[in-house]
Amino acid sequence: MVYLDHHATTPLDPRVLDAMMPYLTGKFGNAASRSHRFGWEAEQAVEAARKQIASLIGASPQEIIFTSGATESDNLAIKGVAEAYAGQGDHIIACAIEHKAVLDVCRMLERRGTRVTLLPVDRDGRVDPSAVEAAIDQRTVLVSIMYANNEVGTIQPAAEIGRICRQRGVLFHSDAAQAVGKVPVSVDRECIDLLSISAHKLYGPKGVGALYVRRRDPRVRLSAQMDGGGHEHGMRSGTLNVPGIVGLGYACALCAREMNEESARLGRLRDRLRAKLESELDGVCVNGSMDRRLPHNLNMSFARVESESLMMGMRGVAVSSGSACTSAVIEPSYVLRAMGVGDDAAHSSIRFGFGRFNTEEDVDCAAEGLIQAVNRLRELRGEYDSSN
Repeated sequence: MVYLDHHATTPLDPRVLDAMMPYLTGKFGNAASRSHRFGWEAEQAVEAARKQIASLIGASPQEIIFTSGATESDNLAIKGVAEAYAGQGDHIIACAIEHKAVLDVCRMLERRGTRVTLLPVDRDGRVDPSAVEAAIDQRTVLVSIMYANNEVGTIQPAAEIGRICRQRGVLFHSDAAQAVGKVPVSVDRECIDLLSISAHKLYGPKGVGALYVRRRDPRVRLSAQMDGGGHEHGMRSGTLNVPGIVGLGYACALCAREMNEESARLGRLRDRLRAKLESELDGVCVNGSMDRRLPHNLNMSFARVESESLMMGMRGVAVSSGSACTSAVIEPSYVLRAMGVGDDAAHSSIRFGFGRFNTEEDVDCAAEGLIQAVNRLRELRGEYDSSN
């Protein structure tokens, strides 16, 4: 089985598992227990992980709040700001291709009276910074623009957006679950005030993540969304998932050491697959720009083929479709539609996500299976069309 769906999740790196194991067995203490060695060991491990995560994004350890994943981080950031700054404003700006963890939160707040502006994107899936600036008004409290898109890999102009937000006195949140550990991210350089991270997107365990919250210039205030003990500076109560946090921290440390080399290698694998598909198949196109794109992402459409049928025909290759299935009705990806991609192309899109343990042999196997499946489906379609 060839796994090329690393945007959905990544396998746990064995080195990360080794770092976690002591805290799954003998070192099982509660990090909030301050009266004995078991608690002290757990607390020390949590603080070490905080430093590792902060180092990867250029933050200070005190600015890292642990959560259950990027979805919770997005919820805490957006709802927390909306409530804490309700006296200053009632307007939030996001973009049309955000992850559902952002879009659904915005829709919920909108039902409660918050004004929400969803900015369009261009054909490459990029937000125009000037559109962000034009959308900001005196009641805007937050701009939430993802760092990189999970379907087409588009990297947003975070630094430009961040500078605009800083100049206008508006907080800037970015869902960076797909970007952290894959491309360099600096919360100071890019003027990011809140940033969401998920461990399982960077070869760590599922069920743990973090939210970066700026402590000064400006100091960000958040209304807690989970109460009961005042953990994590009062922003997120609950017993800490020590083994998961250790795993997230070590996964970040590995990314800090290996990211540049790994990204270059994955970019070569991506280009290898693209070249093979374009040389053997007609009617294929890349969705989004290749210039500002995550190095491990490739999203392509295959004319005259339904993506759902294509995935079923690619035995032994795990990929995902650009289409979403809601209430048993297959609809084109809202991301591709927002980019202006037609329904036919959107229905035929496949997302390839390359990862740490993929090889050239994996790429060649996937290419062969995909080419055979496309040709077979096109032949079947031709036979069906000619018989009608």
